[in-house]
Amino acid sequence: MANKKIPRATAKRLPIYFRYLNVLKDANKQRVSSTELSEAVQVDSATIRRDFSYFGELGKRGYGYDVESLLKFFKGILHQDSLVSVALVGVGSLGSALLNFNFHQDTNLRISAAFDTKLEYANTVKSGIPIYPSEDMVKQLKEQQIDVVILTVPGIKAQHVADQLVEAGVKGILNFTPVRLSVPKNVQVQNIDLTNELQTLIYFIKNYTEDSVE
Repeated sequence: MANKKIPRATAKRLPIYFRYLNVLKDANKQRVSSTELSEAVQVDSATIRRDFSYFGELGKRGYGYDVESLLKFFKGILHQDSLVSVALVGVGSLGSALLNFNFHQDTNLRISAAFDTKLEYANTVKSGIPIYPSEDMVKQLKEQQIDVVILTVPGIKAQHVADQLVEAGVKGILNFTPVRLSVPKNVQVQNIDLTNELQTLIYFIKNYTEDSVE
C-alpha cells in the first residue's frame, strides 16, 4: 500500500479528509457518509468515494465510514504517527511568521532548524527554533537527517539554494518563491505562489460570482 501510486489530486485531498475526521472524532461522531463528508469539505461525494477506492474497501454500503477506523487508516497513510522534522530556509517576514506558527497544534510536523544569510540571525533562537548560518546548512541538514525544507528566500537566490538542498539529500521542498526550481526527479517540489493564488481568487470573484454577467 505504501508504494501504491495514486493521482496527485487525490493525494492533495487526503489531509483535508484527515482534518475533518479529527473534527468528527472530537465531536464523538462514530460514522459518516460520503454525502456528509462532501458537504463538510466541499468535495463532491463521487470524488470522495473514488479517492477512498484507491485504498480498498474503507466503508460499507448503507453504513458509511467508521470514523475511528478511517482516522487510524489515514493517520498511517499520512505518517501522522511519528514526528517529522522540517527545516526553514530564509528567516524574512514570511519565514518568521512560519517559525511562529510551526504547526504546533495541527499536525506531527515541526520546524526544527532554520537557516539564513543574515549575520544577526546566525546562532540565535527564534520561537524556540535554532537559526544557523547558511554556510552550515548542508552539514546540519545531513546531520539532523532532515528531508523536507520550506524555502522562503528571495527569488534570485532560490535555484542556488535548491541546488544546495539537493546536495544535502533533501527529498521535498515547499517552495514559496516565484521561481520554478530545477531539481532531480527524486526530489518533490510543491509550489506555493501567494501572488498567483490571490490573482486567481480575484479573477474568480469577478467572473464566477452569481452577479457576474454571462
